[in-house]
Amino acid sequence: MKNRLDPFYLIVGNVELLERLLPLGVRLVQLRVKDKSEVELNRQIARARDLCVAQGAQLVVNDHWRIALDLGGDFVHLGQEDLDSADIPAIRRAGMRLGISTHDEQELERALRCEPAYVALGPIYPTLLKKMKWGPQGLDRVREWKRHAGKTPLVGIGGLTPERLPGLFAAGADSAAVVTDIQAAPDPESRCRAWIAATEDKRASL
Repeated sequence: MKNRLDPFYLIVGNVELLERLLPLGVRLVQLRVKDKSEVELNRQIARARDLCVAQGAQLVVNDHWRIALDLGGDFVHLGQEDLDSADIPAIRRAGMRLGISTHDEQELERALRCEPAYVALGPIYPTLLKKMKWGPQGLDRVREWKRHAGKTPLVGIGGLTPERLPGLFAAGADSAAVVTDIQAAPDPESRCRAWIAATEDKRASL
């Protein structure tokens, strides 16, 4: 599993939520911290790194690749706009793997030229996470992306629920990234357990 993506890809907005959910059996998590000072970013990323090492989980640092190079982690995740300024060779030299967001064919082609560890497609379904200029991509788009991506793992994100997983995986996605369905749940721990259980069959096949 070290070089494979877990089918359940948790995304959290702060390290405090990570502390609550990671012990439940989370194996792949992205820390997506926004609008914080550099001191606070360093604190949260360092804490997330230590937690993931202790739990045997893989940490993805979103956006803040410079801090990730200093503090460590397994992956850096970049949006298309971040590719303009990121030092991809430095990220590779540090032994960190790269994940890249994509929304259209041009972005996918650009991402694949970077030889990423995975590409992400979204939103698959309508999402309340943030306003986006792209509409829901749908499962046909997942199939198309997987054909183009080939052996590069494909992560689906946006509006996903455990009930929608069979269709997502059947369309070719390797992993399902989850934000709102857990963060906005009345009981995030219970919802996280449901996601882990829903991905167990796919995990066992890896």
